[in-house]
Amino acid sequence: MGEIKEFIKKSKKMNLLMVAVNVAVFLIFSIMGSTEDGYFMMEHGACYTPAILEGGEYYRLFTGMFLHFGFYHLVYNMICLLFLGDMVESVVGPLKYLVIYLAGGLAGNVLSMVMELRTGDYALSAGASGAIFAVMGSLLYIVIRNKGRLGTVTEKRLLLAMVLIILQGFVDTGTNNAAHIGGCLTGFLLGALLYHKRREKPIDQNGRFSGQL
Repeated sequence: MGEIKEFIKKSKKMNLLMVAVNVAVFLIFSIMGSTEDGYFMMEHGACYTPAILEGGEYYRLFTGMFLHFGFYHLVYNMICLLFLGDMVESVVGPLKYLVIYLAGGLAGNVLSMVMELRTGDYALSAGASGAIFAVMGSLLYIVIRNKGRLGTVTEKRLLLAMVLIILQGFVDTGTNNAAHIGGCLTGFLLGALLYHKRREKPIDQNGRFSGQL
């Protein structure tokens, strides 16, 4: 228990809140029914393009971000979010982090809907992965701005991880790659807009600040 309390204490609060909301929604819906049942998930806010456009149920673009198909889907996403989200929030702050998370998740679902309209192949979708990819996209921008490294994360490792996940999505038909790509691109753009690297203060030979920031 002590280790869990210490972990929670050190975790960034907005990111932890997003994890808590996802977990709470999953637990509530698990009590109400089966989160692996497509009909149940459809009734409770999962993304489905015909329902969004023909039924005017645009709220699904938002609610779908907090639903997960089964326990392992939730756990995988939340583990990724715990570590990646903490890094992003630590450098952009809680409010900007929330903008990246929510806007990226929404953009991912919108791109997924657009792609389904083009192909005519509609599928029920849910999950925080679009928002998580937005966090990854913003982190990529931040790493690039910091000369290819932020703590233990390097530009090459992050890019490799993102490419491997997206490639796996093309193999696994159950993965919503459009949401991943949409979230990633949005996160990168938001990172460019919201992240401002701290400038180092110039110091003269006597150890005093010189010049202006």
